[in-house]
Amino acid sequence: MSEIILGGNQYGKAENRVVRIYRDTPRHEIHDINVSTCLRGDFTAAHLEGDQSDVLPTDTQKQTAYAYAKEKGLLSIEDYGLALARHFVGDVGPVVGARVEIDEYAWERAVVDGAGHDHTFIRKGQEVRTAAITVDDVGEYVVGGLKELVILKSTGSEFADFLEDPYTILEPTHDRVMATSLTAQWRFTTTDVDWEAVYAGVKTQLVKQFAVVQSLALQQTLYHMGRAVLETFPEITEVRLAAPNKHHFVYDLTPFGLENPNEVFNADDRPYGFIQATVLRDDSPPAGAAWDSYQGWLA
Repeated sequence: MSEIILGGNQYGKAENRVVRIYRDTPRHEIHDINVSTCLRGDFTAAHLEGDQSDVLPTDTQKQTAYAYAKEKGLLSIEDYGLALARHFVGDVGPVVGARVEIDEYAWERAVVDGAGHDHTFIRKGQEVRTAAITVDDVGEYVVGGLKELVILKSTGSEFADFLEDPYTILEPTHDRVMATSLTAQWRFTTTDVDWEAVYAGVKTQLVKQFAVVQSLALQQTLYHMGRAVLETFPEITEVRLAAPNKHHFVYDLTPFGLENPNEVFNADDRPYGFIQATVLRDDSPPAGAAWDSYQGWLA
């Protein structure tokens, strides 16, 4: 009979909600994140024998996340995540790899009497910024990103000349609404980065390409997005994009004696096409553990 063995494993503290307010001056700053930490190493004894002597409690990981928001600061989620991951690998003996995944929720100042208020904020809901940091005995990997960027254009999108079979009833179109809730992640080749400037620049390129490309397919738009990011930022080597196609179907108004020249639509939330693409340099360095997510399965 075959032998039963322990496979890949990891553990951590998921979704710690950390809010850091900078109160050094009367004009406050706020940073609001959801951070998950994950440790990797030889934890065989814990699984097979219940021996916890090499297991740093997940509660300690939580406490460290809050303490580091003060000790190391929380001005850029990438720097904060690197500090956490380096601590776990460098200071906790049994740990050989650490993964830190962060979502950041943006706030903007409330406008009172025409000016931004010093200490009142309104949640800014365009997208959620993300970062995934891995530190292990091979190297350090940083993946920036965003999710839930809902974007729509009312023309400039087509879908025609597609493969058809006996079950195809979709009509081709040369003028359609294109909308999605974009997820994008980009892998860096260095940690010497102006994180805030690069994030703003990447988002600008993603939105620009969505707007200006005369899209023959959502796939084409995603490729142009990824290519523009790589052409603009040499410190980024790979871009991964995922886009559900938020369909808008022209509504039939003929029963009411009305014409509808692409003006009234049914926004249909499901089912939806789901398009994914990776755009990378042909000389990209190995990804290592960059894409080994916390809540995904280990190989």
